[in-house]
Amino acid sequence: MFTIRTTLASPVRWHRALPLAVSIVTALAGTATRASGVLVFTDRQHPFRASSPVRVIELDAPERLLKSELVAHLSTDPEQAAAVAKQRLGHGGAALQKRLVTAYQGVVEAWGLGITKIPAVVVDRQYVVYGVPDVDRALELIEQYRSAQP
Repeated sequence: MFTIRTTLASPVRWHRALPLAVSIVTALAGTATRASGVLVFTDRQHPFRASSPVRVIELDAPERLLKSELVAHLSTDPEQAAAVAKQRLGHGGAALQKRLVTAYQGVVEAWGLGITKIPAVVVDRQYVVYGVPDVDRALELIEQYRSAQP
């Protein structure tokens, strides 16, 4: 079963950490608007197929990065854990910060477009197909929908 929706815009609560995401994105990089094209919103639990390159936004990327690179193997002592986390963000942490910003920008972008389910294939920020893991098939459905419109 799939759904095609047009005129993306109504924001929804997709991720529990959205306020933190907005703060991090704004503080470290500001919000950026990407060019039109094909976007795939998914996570590690929802694989997709595409025959040509598409921009992929994995909505679970921020959580995975935080768990694997920032808070992994921290001490149970809060002071030691804080010191290690600060060190990870300090020395060589610029790359981690950049990856976190990019990951949270994707979450903010999904929220701003009103993405409610995954996988979601978005075309020209105007059309979205939910529940179709094959990008080529989703593009066919959108083209059929467009050609049927007056």
